[in-house]
Amino acid sequence: MSQRHVPLDRLPALGPNAAGLGAAQVEVQRSHGFNDIVEQAASGWLVVARDTARDPMLWFLVLTAGLFGLLGQVTESLTLLVAMAPLLGMDAYLHRRTNASSAGLASRLASSARVLRDGQWQAIPARELVPGDLVEVAPGEYFPADGLLVSGNGLQVDESTLTGESLPVAKQTIEPAAPLPASASEEHWGTAGTRLLTGKAWLRIVCIGSETRYGEIVRSATEGSHAPTPLQRAIGELVAVLLGMAVVMCIVLAAIRLWHGHGWIDALLSAVTLAVAALPEEFPVVYTFFLGVGVYRLARKKALVRRAVAVENIGRVTCIVSDKTGTITAGSLVLAHRAPADGEDEASVLQVATFAARPDSGDPLDQALHAAAGQLPQAARVADFPFTEARRRETVIWRLAAGDPTAFTKGAPETVLATCELSQPERAKWLARVEAYARSGHKVIACARREMPAGMPTGVEPEAGFAFTGLLAFEDPVRDGVREAMADCMAAGMRVIMVTGDHPATAAAIAREIGLGGAEPKVVVLAPGDDAGAVLGANGGAHVVARATPAQKLALVQALQAEGELVAVTGDGVNDVPALRLADVGVAMGERGTRSAREVAPVVLLDDNFRTIVDAVAEGRQLFQNLRLAFAYLLLVHLPLVIGAAAIPLMGLPLLFLPIHIVWLELVIHPTAMLAFQDLPGLGPLAPVRRRRRARFFSTEGWLGIGLVGGLMSVAVVWSYLHALGADQDVEHARAMALTVLLAASAGITTGLTKLRQATARWLVVGTLASLGMLVQIPVASRLLNLRPLHGDDWAMVAIAFAVVGMATLGLASRLRHHPD
Repeated sequence: MSQRHVPLDRLPALGPNAAGLGAAQVEVQRSHGFNDIVEQAASGWLVVARDTARDPMLWFLVLTAGLFGLLGQVTESLTLLVAMAPLLGMDAYLHRRTNASSAGLASRLASSARVLRDGQWQAIPARELVPGDLVEVAPGEYFPADGLLVSGNGLQVDESTLTGESLPVAKQTIEPAAPLPASASEEHWGTAGTRLLTGKAWLRIVCIGSETRYGEIVRSATEGSHAPTPLQRAIGELVAVLLGMAVVMCIVLAAIRLWHGHGWIDALLSAVTLAVAALPEEFPVVYTFFLGVGVYRLARKKALVRRAVAVENIGRVTCIVSDKTGTITAGSLVLAHRAPADGEDEASVLQVATFAARPDSGDPLDQALHAAAGQLPQAARVADFPFTEARRRETVIWRLAAGDPTAFTKGAPETVLATCELSQPERAKWLARVEAYARSGHKVIACARREMPAGMPTGVEPEAGFAFTGLLAFEDPVRDGVREAMADCMAAGMRVIMVTGDHPATAAAIAREIGLGGAEPKVVVLAPGDDAGAVLGANGGAHVVARATPAQKLALVQALQAEGELVAVTGDGVNDVPALRLADVGVAMGERGTRSAREVAPVVLLDDNFRTIVDAVAEGRQLFQNLRLAFAYLLLVHLPLVIGAAAIPLMGLPLLFLPIHIVWLELVIHPTAMLAFQDLPGLGPLAPVRRRRRARFFSTEGWLGIGLVGGLMSVAVVWSYLHALGADQDVEHARAMALTVLLAASAGITTGLTKLRQATARWLVVGTLASLGMLVQIPVASRLLNLRPLHGDDWAMVAIAFAVVGMATLGLASRLRHHPD
């Protein structure tokens, strides 16, 4: 068992273990500060405003909205201002969640303590404890700080918030007469944030505040900041490039129009039209909208997203570091096998074990026994001898309705068998059966009973003479759907590592059962001080990390990220908070997780199931792919829009697009980008992972495809304008032709990218084409828009443009899906 250092230099001169501190000693020890394990987070609107002002995407939206306002495009300006609302709300929510996280961390701490000072027991606020204090902890109470157990019997502690394991941990006191040691094993420590289940403990405080184990976790959890995600940075870079190009093009266009002698009004109108067409305000708006859609869709998959940008990262995950208990398994002990001895039956074995179990102990094994056995025969408890690590069994003496007292015992098989009257071959046979159960991942106990005739003392636990009644094997069953989810991960090349505090053999059995690592999963045990990365590398990619501590779990995440993995980590306890925060995607358990884990993690599973994690990854990938298609649409439709708005005036010809035409185009582009792609269905099982930490919208091949299709559309728009302009310079006819070709191409892009698999996409395409018939062909409407109805051969060319663009983008969509980045 690992040893923990005791900082004796921080402790005063102490008398016997039962002695407390005096007032003078307390004053000296006050120099070490207060026992403030969780610092109160800063609050207030000024703090929220300061944090919000650091968001570059918000400043871009403000700047873009201001530009549209100056250009007189009030609708576009208001659209961007409205789009800021969810970002502001998200920042305020994240700030509130930080405060809630601090409150959640504090909820597992004792607010007061019963301490011995100046020879008197007194209740004081827990923050006033100092190193050296002697504290009394009653059953059901939390330890107020870290210290050594100096007195107490039958001590069992719930350490699930620090270890993630649900089984109680037996504790031992240090040698009563000896001075405090320089180091002590974990069984002698009581730590802040853990709860005493049985017995009454006296704790000598050693570490307070941030020096406690809980304090170290809190400090790790509160360090760092929310840096922009890779996709946010990529969007920022793309917007900056497009914005820079738009500004340069507007200045050049205005200067050339002036040079051509068109005057200031024409030059300003040309620049304004190009600015409205070229400003890339849709990208951040669509990104924000898609994140909101992702939150909703993941919620339907039982994954509650607490921070919207996690929707982006979860689709890019390449490695899942998952707890075993409660995530891969159900997190509860179930009686799986009963093996009665000769002359016994299954019911009697269970009854003997249940008589030796206490229903109020908080031990899941005891609870499983009572749940399986039901109502016991009427009996009176005479004496009980709780489980200890030294004895490795628990014995209870009962007086049944008639007859002498009977001792019932249960515990470690080798210990119980040693008290039974069995031959050596019989004992060896039962031990072999125990080993077989253990290899298959079961927790095994043995049980026995002994009649206690009149005159036999009941105040002493019998050490021999028991009649062996049999074995009981318990299991933590694998959750439904986990095997299939693991197969999907393996097929996609996603790395999965199961982390547990269990014995390596038990962990290996669970891994084999779910298909992790095949028939021989690689199991490693990280010793204190081991380099997690080196150990994983030396083992050629471990599948299971057993006997893991919180610090090792954190180091494991760091090592995987150093290898280029994008890591999702599951957790349920305070011990998991640092790893959840460091991970690319932290996933907390909603059913059994602590409040601290749920508040820190950006994703909370409502059913605590590993299958849900894999479903969320698949959903995130599909959403990310849909977002790519939406951005491809925006690029494809904006390229001919910008080139047409710039090229025609640069030729010295009348403007191609007037501001009213840009408004019409934006009324088509905005809803199409946000609605046509956000609900596209998945195309099959989990796609193969691509291990690249830097987010890219498209591969080089994808960018080339977008450039080629967009370039051809630009040529078509410009050529259609020049062709329709003709020798008689019919500008209204030329504008109608170019505008119709562009909008038909927009419908073709939507058709090719979505394959019209959703009703929304179909309605948008129909609406776009219908608007052409109403606004171009109806003379009243066309005159208002400075257009002229098209001829039959014009519409033939529009139909060709629609078909060609649709086919071209259909092929492009296939490449984007199979080679996304």
